[in-house]
Amino acid sequence: QIQLVESGGGLGQAGGSLRLSCAASGRSFSSATMAWFRQAPGKEREFVAAISWTGDSKYYAKSVKGRFTISRDNAKNAGYLQMNSLKPEDTAVYYCAADLALGYLSSTESEYDYWGQGTQVTVSS
Repeated sequence: QIQLVESGGGLGQAGGSLRLSCAASGRSFSSATMAWFRQAPGKEREFVAAISWTGDSKYYAKSVKGRFTISRDNAKNAGYLQMNSLKPEDTAVYYCAADLALGYLSSTESEYDYWGQGTQVTVSS
């Protein structure tokens, strides 16, 4: 079992930066593929980024590539999403997700078994 808790959301300005954190509990987190998803008002939840359990492989949605960076620190049981060059369209609730069985970096939310409660990010223009 893995429990996930996101933090670091809030109000940002267009062109600015925010850093999200995902605190994990459970000894298996260091073996899990981790990802970030987001859901804007009135829209489906969408994939943002994923990272392998070693941290060596990363995969980004086209909409955030070059602006966002996913990372993790297994010693601290934590994952991160550094968001730079923020845009108003980045406004959403951001969710951390993890899965122990994935052998690749999936962008499909149904393939992740563990989810946090989400943290709101609002970007003003």
